[in-house]
Amino acid sequence: MVLSTALGERDVRATALAFRPGSKWDEEGSRLWIGTNYGDMKEIDVSTHKVVASRLNIHNGRQIIKIFRYQNTMWTLDEDGTLYVWPPTDSGLPTLEGDPVKCRLPRGHTFSIVIKGVLWLAIGREIRVFKPSASQSEEFNLRQQPFSQPGVSDITSGAAIAGQLDKVYFGHSDGKITIYSANDYKCLGIVNVSVYKINCLAGAGEHLWAGYNTGKLCVYDTQVRPWKVIKDWHAHEGPVTKLLVDRSSLWMSGLLRVGSVSLDNTIRLWDGLLTGDWLESQLQANDINWCDFQEIETVVMTWNAGASTPASLRYEKKDQNILRTILPPHKAPDLLVFGFQELVDLEDKRLTAKTLLKGSKRKDANEQEHMSRQYRDWRDHLVRSVEDYMPMNESYVLLHTASMVGLFSCVFIKATRRSNISNVQAAEIKRGMGGLHGNKVGENMLAAHSSIQTNLRQGALILRFHFDDSSICLINCHLAAGQTHTMHRNNDITAILESVALPPEYDSVRCYNSYVGGGDGSMILDHEICILNGDLNYRIDTMSRDVVIKAIRSGNLAKLLERDQLLVSRRKNPAFGLKAFAECPIDFDPTYKYDVGTDNYDSSEKNRAPAWCDRILYRGAGKIKQLNYQRHDLRVSDHRPVTATFKIRTKSVLSEKREIAWRQCQQRFESIRNKIGEETKIQYLRDVLGLDVEEAQGLIGK
Repeated sequence: MVLSTALGERDVRATALAFRPGSKWDEEGSRLWIGTNYGDMKEIDVSTHKVVASRLNIHNGRQIIKIFRYQNTMWTLDEDGTLYVWPPTDSGLPTLEGDPVKCRLPRGHTFSIVIKGVLWLAIGREIRVFKPSASQSEEFNLRQQPFSQPGVSDITSGAAIAGQLDKVYFGHSDGKITIYSANDYKCLGIVNVSVYKINCLAGAGEHLWAGYNTGKLCVYDTQVRPWKVIKDWHAHEGPVTKLLVDRSSLWMSGLLRVGSVSLDNTIRLWDGLLTGDWLESQLQANDINWCDFQEIETVVMTWNAGASTPASLRYEKKDQNILRTILPPHKAPDLLVFGFQELVDLEDKRLTAKTLLKGSKRKDANEQEHMSRQYRDWRDHLVRSVEDYMPMNESYVLLHTASMVGLFSCVFIKATRRSNISNVQAAEIKRGMGGLHGNKVGENMLAAHSSIQTNLRQGALILRFHFDDSSICLINCHLAAGQTHTMHRNNDITAILESVALPPEYDSVRCYNSYVGGGDGSMILDHEICILNGDLNYRIDTMSRDVVIKAIRSGNLAKLLERDQLLVSRRKNPAFGLKAFAECPIDFDPTYKYDVGTDNYDSSEKNRAPAWCDRILYRGAGKIKQLNYQRHDLRVSDHRPVTATFKIRTKSVLSEKREIAWRQCQQRFESIRNKIGEETKIQYLRDVLGLDVEEAQGLIGK
């Protein structure tokens, strides 16, 4: 422990603190000024832990909310808007025995920051700028009127970035960030980074860090357009309330430490330079120097089968050979992926409710056998179809099957490629009944159990494997149903993508070789290549069924896609989980909802509007390319199946060349670290000691 000091009465709390200037560089950090909730000021000797000076009630009982150091002065601000400027005394240092200069600021402080000796004060959504000084002759109010921007909410936080000394960033409660010029106070832009409240901002290294009400931290590269999320993760269980950057740690220990504080007072420390992420991204960006490559072709099918069986396909001639049209007859893909949803009757309340409510140890044997037989029938049908319809000179092996209350995944690999596959791992992510049970929980199936609330949340089946040294993750999911449940669907996707569902890789070299984003393979987005398919249930907003059908008949799909909930979420919701994924442009009619056995859209009492519920998306910049995207007219369900074909570039690591590339990345990082260290020193000399940039650069050069 560095410091532990009692402040007096039990209900006296420290509400603001800052280090007082030292007379010499080795005295910096030796004296600490503390403001209290009763308006008292105290000075602490850090080495002895003793209070060496006090100024009781200097702020007339008002809570002191901020203490700033600028040059050789100290500024103290209370909740009533009184600002005291403490000038240096004859000793050249400010003391609590001195006579501070009183300034008046407006009440209602929500955030403040000092940049180049200018105090930026936020009150609600408005900003005011002041130039505090011990000299009464200097101009105090730099702008007669406050300024703000339309369409943004209250300011909660702010920061400056060391390499961008001409800009000031402000976070808002509606998830927006405004950028202002530190020179003329003009607004340089507004960026919508989230739908969640930004609680705090900090500039660390070359990037902007943001802490959210959700407990998440995000790191942004603000020098590209649009801004790039360098990294995001759940740092705390509760809201992140503060971010602190220890700039001195960079030149003292070579590490730039960032501390985050949560509402429960948990403090966590992070690498402000994101060293591992930088090295991994640079290594991956230059993988051509240390890898051999090959391409594999993958076909993915997604289909909500509506509890149909393989026997259902025999009833209609049009449907009998549907898999022949789905499987490419003249070319043999390396990987075949089949993802089904609702393979068992989820509207059968007797079967499904009992299955979920009894628990796995008490399931009725006949009901369980019915579900197992359904999956087994489809598995066997797919095995026969692959044997019958694929080229005679190619054979396939069944790599993986999995099921979870309606969801079913079946993956085949070309026999000649099986030896390339390793580290096969699977997982279930259950969203139904709040995550207690898998897949869809509908109103009908729980009608006999009125004590249990209907929950339309779903789940996902995850498969991860390595092809040579490339990591591939396949996700088959079913999201919340209902026209108005877009938020539930978005929440489901976020929960699925952020679940720690797979076994982690503990070997750091293998992590760098095969995973991205500093991941260890335990989460979906750790993988280089991800393909997500399923009944995502996104609908078309603010259009009646008749208008939608009229647009389909006239071929005006663009009009409908403008209102597609998934595409709208990608455009308007910066935190949308599927923003990290790409989707080939849709040029086929909506795949839902049909009258079973016909080409007619729903004519039941519910009269549902058509929608593109069934989707296939992918992720893996530079490593995956989609070749086609189409639907197929299989009429035994109220959904139409959708397929996509991909070219995937996989790699094999050349260990010796990889080691050389790794050392080169480390050398480049040292130059980056030195550059950031110099920029951080300049920022400190400018904003704390009051030097201009040229003077600071000259001092560092010496």
